[in-house]
Order: sequence, then structure tokens, then C-alpha cells
Amino acid sequence: MTADQHPSRRRLRIFGIRNCDTMKKAFAWLADHGIACDFVDYRKAGISVDQLADWSRRASWELLLNKRGTTWRRLADDERADLDEARALMLMAAHPGLIKRPLIDTGDALLIGFDPEHYASRFLATDR
Repeated sequence: MTADQHPSRRRLRIFGIRNCDTMKKAFAWLADHGIACDFVDYRKAGISVDQLADWSRRASWELLLNKRGTTWRRLADDERADLDEARALMLMAAHPGLIKRPLIDTGDALLIGFDPEHYASRFLATDR
């Protein structure tokens, strides 16, 4: 039974940027396993500091912040220096490309980044 077929499970929401290669891998994995989700492109739609704060409470801002991408490298040195949660959330709201992707909100958990084994253990477990 897939996650979207389970009667007590709400539909997944996947957040990211449509043209990102990692997002394409996640979309393909979900489709290949018959798992439906709603997509939110936070580069187009934007993302609120409140939403980011919720994710930070549920995971951590350090996990959310993508320091490996071009958006991070393009920031001024003073923007990258002495980061704390409040500054990081403001930066991610202003520059959504700083948010790791994909981010899947299952309702009770956040899955950050694409990891096929983690997806399989989360979505394909038979005892759920």
C-alpha cells in the first residue's frame, strides 16, 4: 500500500525548485513507487519565515540550509558570517535556493534531501 492510499495518511507535500536535478530524481522515485504528492515551488511561490521556523522546530535550521549550492556561494561574506537561526531563516526566505531540496512534509515528519533508501523505509514499509 502506498502512502497516498493509506486511509489515515494525508497527501504528501514536496517543496523545492522544479528544475533542480535532485528534485527530478525525487519526483521520479515517488512516481515509480506510485506515491502522489503536491508540489510547492518555493522559488516561484516564495516561502515565509513562519514556515521556515516551523521546519526549523521540526528538524533544524542547519539541516535546512544548503551551503553547497551556487546561491550560498553568491552571498556576500558578511551575509554568510556569524549565522544563527534567525539570520539563517531570513536568508532562506529571501533566497529560497538556500533551502535543501527536496523537502517532503509527511505531516508528522520532514524528509530533507533525496535518499532512496530513506524514502523506501519511510514510504514502502509494510507495517505502517
